[in-house]
Amino acid sequence: MAGMTGVYRHTLDAKGRLFIPAKLREELGDTFFVTISTERCLTAYSMESWDRLNEKIRELPRSKQTKMRPLFSHASKCELDTQGRILLPQALRDFAKIEKNVAVVGAGDTTQLWDEAAWNEVDVLETTPENLAEVFTELDF
Repeated sequence: MAGMTGVYRHTLDAKGRLFIPAKLREELGDTFFVTISTERCLTAYSMESWDRLNEKIRELPRSKQTKMRPLFSHASKCELDTQGRILLPQALRDFAKIEKNVAVVGAGDTTQLWDEAAWNEVDVLETTPENLAEVFTELDF
């Protein structure tokens, strides 16, 4: 897997469907999971990434597995329709405060779905030379 990259801007249709860009569909596959995130966005996992996440959680002590419950209880298995769209459940849209305009953001082995205005705020804060220098320092790269 090459990793999911790029930012794509799309709008939800009246039925709550969201177009997933072809470059990200290649990595995510036709069926994938979308769930809540540690930020005010949603995270989409390919079946392979979802399985890896499940395996890591199964290796945790039971007390820590319980803390992972929200990831699963709020997860939705999404299938692409013939036009490359998924139906984004209302509960997930509410969590991420997604109403119409969506930033679909490649994030390595996952894709994030943001309300476009919220993404724009985060992007401005994170895209600074200082922050990028810190990232490369952490990577020792």
